[in-house]
Amino acid sequence: MKASILLLGVLTPALAWIPASRSISKNKISQLNAASYGSLHGDNSCYLPLKQLDQDYYGPRIVQIAGAYPGITREEFYATQSEPPPEPGQWNYDFSDPDGPQLGTVAIEGSNVVAVCEDPVVIIAEHTSLSIPLPESIKEPVDIVVLVDRDLNRFAERKFLVLDVGEDALIIAAFPFKTDLPPNCEILGQAVLCQVPWLPSMKPTKSGFLEADEYF
Repeated sequence: MKASILLLGVLTPALAWIPASRSISKNKISQLNAASYGSLHGDNSCYLPLKQLDQDYYGPRIVQIAGAYPGITREEFYATQSEPPPEPGQWNYDFSDPDGPQLGTVAIEGSNVVAVCEDPVVIIAEHTSLSIPLPESIKEPVDIVVLVDRDLNRFAERKFLVLDVGEDALIIAAFPFKTDLPPNCEILGQAVLCQVPWLPSMKPTKSGFLEADEYF
């Protein structure tokens, strides 16, 4: 039993800033040249729906349910395990069902964007694979939570679509016109939110001066 929005994540509980290559087994999508199929972030006036977390943001905490009262036993009460909370500006992953089809779970803060998703699923992407700019001091790939609505499986101009192009792995790209789509591809969903962590190597996202604030 999982509460609210618990979505696809990674193999073991991990912080968001851990390089994607360590927290997730390498996906073949990173070996594809997605740009050859369309635009990445910032290309041809195509922009991902980015959400930059603040340095004082406290992410939702994934907490297991021990049982129901009345009737819960001592064994049930102590059977569950708790994980530490995420660091400010970041999030945690959870992997509690090794036999399930999902890779794991991640809690996403509630919002209108999240609430209206008809068929949500999360893909964890390296920021470099989507051409998302981060400070030059960050050398390793950073995990980005990409929330995809599988119900939006139709073309939308300059929106980032998840496509099956007939290869081993899916691609995420945007296209100005429907005619730019790869031939015989299938649209599986649309990225509706990309959550970017705040990392210690970043400048504060809130300085108190609007003109000095950075990121997304």
